[in-house]
Amino acid sequence: MLETLRPDPTFHPSPRLAMEAEAEHIAYTALLSPDRSRPDALAVVDVDPTSKTYGKVLNRLEMPNRGDEFHHFGWNACSSALSPMSGHAFLQRRYLIIPGMRSSRIYVVDTQPDPSAPKLIKTIEPEEVMHKTGYSRPHTVHCGPEGIYVSTLGGSGPDGTQGPPGVFVMDCETFELLGRWEIDRGPQQLHYDFWWNLPRDYMVSSEWALPPQFENGIVAEDLLANKYGHAVHFWDLRGRTHVQSIDLGANHQMALEIRPAHDPTREYGFIGVVVDTTNLEGSIWTWYRENGKFNIKKTATIPPEPADAANLPPLLKGFGAVPPLISDIDLSLDDRFLYVACWGTGELRQYDVTDPMKPALAGSVRIGGIAQHTQHPNGRPFGGGPQMTEISRDGKRVYFTNSLYSSWDPQFYPDGVPGVQAMCNVGAGGGIKIDPDFHVDFGPDYAAHQIRLQGGDCSTDSFCYPSA
Repeated sequence: MLETLRPDPTFHPSPRLAMEAEAEHIAYTALLSPDRSRPDALAVVDVDPTSKTYGKVLNRLEMPNRGDEFHHFGWNACSSALSPMSGHAFLQRRYLIIPGMRSSRIYVVDTQPDPSAPKLIKTIEPEEVMHKTGYSRPHTVHCGPEGIYVSTLGGSGPDGTQGPPGVFVMDCETFELLGRWEIDRGPQQLHYDFWWNLPRDYMVSSEWALPPQFENGIVAEDLLANKYGHAVHFWDLRGRTHVQSIDLGANHQMALEIRPAHDPTREYGFIGVVVDTTNLEGSIWTWYRENGKFNIKKTATIPPEPADAANLPPLLKGFGAVPPLISDIDLSLDDRFLYVACWGTGELRQYDVTDPMKPALAGSVRIGGIAQHTQHPNGRPFGGGPQMTEISRDGKRVYFTNSLYSSWDPQFYPDGVPGVQAMCNVGAGGGIKIDPDFHVDFGPDYAAHQIRLQGGDCSTDSFCYPSA
């Protein structure tokens, strides 16, 4: 009983204190069945280098349904629960909330009492999600001070186009759906990622597309016509109202992952843009608030790489080049290094963002890639390229998987993207190198997506207090 009267030891007031915590021993990885012939699953991976089963799958929890399409899942609670505004003082980082992006179904998985053997304890059916929120296609889960926030990619109706998508809130103890978060959404019509600065009381969100533009594959005509998302939205977090939009320009297609600075005194963050339709380059943008107004600036670009058309999938043959396709970015807890996954070229880049307006390339590795097909250092093949990334709290390890989305993978990688998880070790002063001893093969029947680390990671927690 006494244990429940203390804050969860994996909650940390500041990013620096989180960096000093014990290293992760387990990673939870979302697995999905690309052809929907079997249920999606949650894999438990041993990431303790002193263990005899290092780099092995300890367990696999299969779900009861098919066709869910697991992507971005998250914890029921994290360090944000230490906020002075929190109404839940005795929460634990215990449950994983796993949304089915295609089915609109949500699973709640309990990681206790044995973290290596999680159990499914609750299933929320799509009818309830749509009835209580008006949204569909749940995508990103963030644990807030008072509840679980879930972003969606679809509105209501069978194809998710009846009304705009948005964010809804779940109770972090009962997992009841409370309803949609927005009081006033302003001009926002598309959604993708979101994150916030809790003490500064604002939220940032991004845009991808509506379900007909992604569920059956990328729609090339829409991409070339610049019909995917290209704006960033800023919100009053407590007031739940839209305050400002910034359009990046229609040619900057698919403004996706949002990564604010972890230290709440720093009012800036980063967003990755998948592709510029005028030149196929990817880009990193830095947003910041100055005198109460939000601004954004393109601060880094990554060019496409020329390639023989014979080595390109039909979608790219006419271009004679491989776009980097920035599919994920992640920021270390000390706000020093930004990792950029270039899923198309098979490159994982490390930028020193000590000056957030001038990212400087500090490291790079190659693995996979549409044209290069670079092998893992152990000599095994790697389909796809670096995709979802997750950084350890101490910043010394960067884990990544290789699948983007089930219906997009074969458009860019016709030979398939069997699920694999790899890891880079980070040099003390920067630089990254793929660990030759860490290669998790999930087999040809699964694609691998989001990774969550035991005790928290760099795209899970938001902090309420500055680092001393």
